[in-house]
Amino acid sequence: MAMENTISARPAGFAQSLAVLLPLPLAGAYDYGVPEGMTLEPGDIVRVPLGRREAIGVVWGSASGEVAAGKLKAVKERLDAPPLPEVERRFIDWVAAYTLAPPGMVLRMAMSVPLALAPPEAVIAYARTAATLEALGLRSTPARARVLALLEGGPPLGSAELTREAGVGTSVIKSLLAAGALEARTLPPPRPFARPELERAGVALSEAQAAVAASLRARVGAGFQVTLLDGVTGAGKTEVYFEAIAQALRRGQQALVLLPEIALTEQWLARFARRFGTAPAVWHSDLTQAARRVTWRAVAEGGVEVLVGARSALFLPFPDLGLIVVDEEHDASFKQEEGVIYHARDMAVVRARLGGHAVVLASATPSLETIENVRRGRYHALHLPERHGGASLPEIKLVDMREEAPGRQAWLSERLRQALAETLAAGEQAMLFLNRRGYAPLTLCRTCGHRFKCPQCSAWLVEHRLLGRLQCHHCGYAMSLPRACPACNASGSFAACGPGIERVAEEVRGFLPAARVALLASDTPGGPQAIGELVRRVEARDIDLLIGTQIIAKGHHFPMLTLVGIVDADLGLDGGELRAAERSFQLLSQVAGRAGRELRPGRVLIQTYRPDHPVIAALAAGERESFLAVETRMRREARMPPFSRLAAVILASQDRDEVDRTARRFGRAAPHGAGIEVLGPAEAALALLRGRFRRRLLLKAERGTNLQELITAWLARVEVPASVRVTIDVDPMSFL
Repeated sequence: MAMENTISARPAGFAQSLAVLLPLPLAGAYDYGVPEGMTLEPGDIVRVPLGRREAIGVVWGSASGEVAAGKLKAVKERLDAPPLPEVERRFIDWVAAYTLAPPGMVLRMAMSVPLALAPPEAVIAYARTAATLEALGLRSTPARARVLALLEGGPPLGSAELTREAGVGTSVIKSLLAAGALEARTLPPPRPFARPELERAGVALSEAQAAVAASLRARVGAGFQVTLLDGVTGAGKTEVYFEAIAQALRRGQQALVLLPEIALTEQWLARFARRFGTAPAVWHSDLTQAARRVTWRAVAEGGVEVLVGARSALFLPFPDLGLIVVDEEHDASFKQEEGVIYHARDMAVVRARLGGHAVVLASATPSLETIENVRRGRYHALHLPERHGGASLPEIKLVDMREEAPGRQAWLSERLRQALAETLAAGEQAMLFLNRRGYAPLTLCRTCGHRFKCPQCSAWLVEHRLLGRLQCHHCGYAMSLPRACPACNASGSFAACGPGIERVAEEVRGFLPAARVALLASDTPGGPQAIGELVRRVEARDIDLLIGTQIIAKGHHFPMLTLVGIVDADLGLDGGELRAAERSFQLLSQVAGRAGRELRPGRVLIQTYRPDHPVIAALAAGERESFLAVETRMRREARMPPFSRLAAVILASQDRDEVDRTARRFGRAAPHGAGIEVLGPAEAALALLRGRFRRRLLLKAERGTNLQELITAWLARVEVPASVRVTIDVDPMSFL
């Protein structure tokens, strides 16, 4: 829908008619009438009737005219909230059109905190009047005297602060107020976030860093530009892009930083505070409702200079955004796989283009899509090829597990065991990486072979021994491990197959009993606060060995960590995923980059049964460019992204026969033509998920093809039963 800056239609009985978009999965905006005396503009947030209830929406433009004037319902009220900026509304429309999601679903991401639409409560403070206690006929008491002395010549104080500082009860304040010795004043609520100190001295930059920082500063304020900040692990990319943030703030604009794992921002926040003297605003799903309300409102009113957040922060209503930074731009966590399916990195580029400002994509292992955009001249690239402060990249050695296999029910080679013992004896720290949560990925009965499987998904239940349960990592289903096999009733016959990080920790404690070991995974109990505390303990050297999943690969800087052991480098190399090799190279490179980040040299031991695999060989040789060249050639020859376009159509239903029939209809109605190919229908890799049977079709087309137009026409040709859910994933990252 095209948006207009003014609304001029004047239907009978109303001052205006207009379209209101509601944050609901509806086909589009609804027409409403504006009563006499009410003036509305696009972006205003309003309350409107919807059936038998009321809903909050946003004025989106002129009415469609499809509803007769006599049938229009009236807008109830305009809320006292900042209007949704014009660039934000264009962004919502763009995302909806690209992802083929209802615009109201995208709007809901931008209006995720309804409580923030009400203005914050005014602050009541108390000031001293000119009247004396004697003139008011009040007896002077020590308590009253302390209150009046505290307010003498000073600013008004709130009740809580006044009673605390004066050491009195609220009754004293009330008596002075009633007598006229104090007066109540209504003050605006205090600013929730302190302003960053722009001229505060940051970390001293090297000559190479300073040159890159100057280039970034020059790009801020020079219109829409995308810059890849490509630097090895430990190159100081964060401190460099801080200079671009400072430049945006000097221009009076806001800055947004997207991180893939907001639970791991403790060190980032500490760096920011050292550079700017205060913490930025933060946005992620674990914030309390009160914090979300304050932050959303402050962003909308321009009271947030810098915000760091997860992918959803991209949809906050920034009125004057001047810079977006996407840190670890290659990370798959930026892709939202449910609801509105979008990639935050790509949508950040769109948001910057619509706003006419700069965006920085930072990574030590950039995605192939970003590298191809640099090659085509669409993005700029700046390089930091060396670590900061004289640190060197770690030495990487392969452990060929075909020749150095550990004993039965063991997972660490003798060489890795010795390296761990040596590192801890030297007073240094180590890290072990295994991308498997829990104790074991599969539990079975030795007697009958029964395997514990999720009843709702095509997945095995993972044993979490520390929690005493079996759990599905796809839907969250969990159960206690039974005493007897449910299939044959045998007791004591369960066998844990394969290792998870809990099992590796158990092995380490067997040969290093004095080591202080901690586990870190995305499901670490206690959430972001517990993870942040664990990171602080590693920094304080209260932990000798950190064992974790991919969450430990992202952005951590531990000066005394000199050894990284990768327990099973072969996990993820195959499996039919388009990006399996690329993701494995990125993940293992990032993990390896945790070692030796300061003056003590680092080393990395990679356990593998496939030392000749291109990913493993490239890691060992430190040849990123040669790996990328091979991967690029393979993608180009296979006509796969970034050299083509993909879109997935996923069908799901609790009725297996119904979803199969619908999938066959989609197959028969599939688009065809030059450069267009449709694969499927076929069972999804996770053929059963949360109790729904799933089928997939994959549309592949040449670059430049309008996938949305093809898919829209395709959907129109197929009758879809109400029991079948259709999901469209444009530019899929996962093929589960």
